[in-house]
Amino acid sequence: MTAEATERAALLQRWERATDWPLIAAGVIFLVAYAVPILNPDVPGWLLGLCRWLLWITWGLFVVDFVVRVSLAERRLRYVARRWYDVLILALPLLRSLQLLRLIPMIIALNRRAQTRLRGRVAIYVAGGASLLAFCAALAILDAEQSTADANITNFGEAMWWAVTTMTTVGYGDRYPVTGGGRLVAVGLMVGGIALLGAVSATLASWLIETVEAEKGQVEDLQTMVLRLEAKIDQLAAEQQDGSGSD
Repeated sequence: MTAEATERAALLQRWERATDWPLIAAGVIFLVAYAVPILNPDVPGWLLGLCRWLLWITWGLFVVDFVVRVSLAERRLRYVARRWYDVLILALPLLRSLQLLRLIPMIIALNRRAQTRLRGRVAIYVAGGASLLAFCAALAILDAEQSTADANITNFGEAMWWAVTTMTTVGYGDRYPVTGGGRLVAVGLMVGGIALLGAVSATLASWLIETVEAEKGQVEDLQTMVLRLEAKIDQLAAEQQDGSGSD
């Protein structure tokens, strides 16, 4: 790696560390601005306008962050290809049920801020990931369904119930989407739920393997120490016998 490439990589890492908390804050603001009109459709006009402006402002922050990261990357096309989800966010179609994809940068920032220990990651993935996924899916499905005449998901309680039962693969069938946008949200929730469970399972498996390997290493170290002590005792016994024989 050249000196210029090393400097670019260092600048990129510093930029990502510096923007972690701003991206997390922008994601929270976006989520609030997205949720308010859905949970209370009768909000005043000024508040609705403020929420729309906040949605565009947070989107602009995500755009600036992505442009800077691409400009700092050594292989820009490869960097963009690896972060296709960022491109999807920037080129997001005007489909409200997909706007929650803009929370991906916040999730990535949270993941970078997560503890490096596997136990900490498991706790964050299970508690934070599941809660955020269910809440966002409930908002998206309610946004897609509540204005439809034959919809059976018409309030946030029903939407949250549907999200939890769908994400946990229980699927009672008492609540289900009837619109195309709602079904698209359902597909995303199913895939997201499976991915979340897979990530947790993989992390637990990795932690168990590391724990077993660490214990195995400790046992091997103890066996080595015991062998050394036995050899030392045998040496001392032999020296004592040689001393007794000389006398």
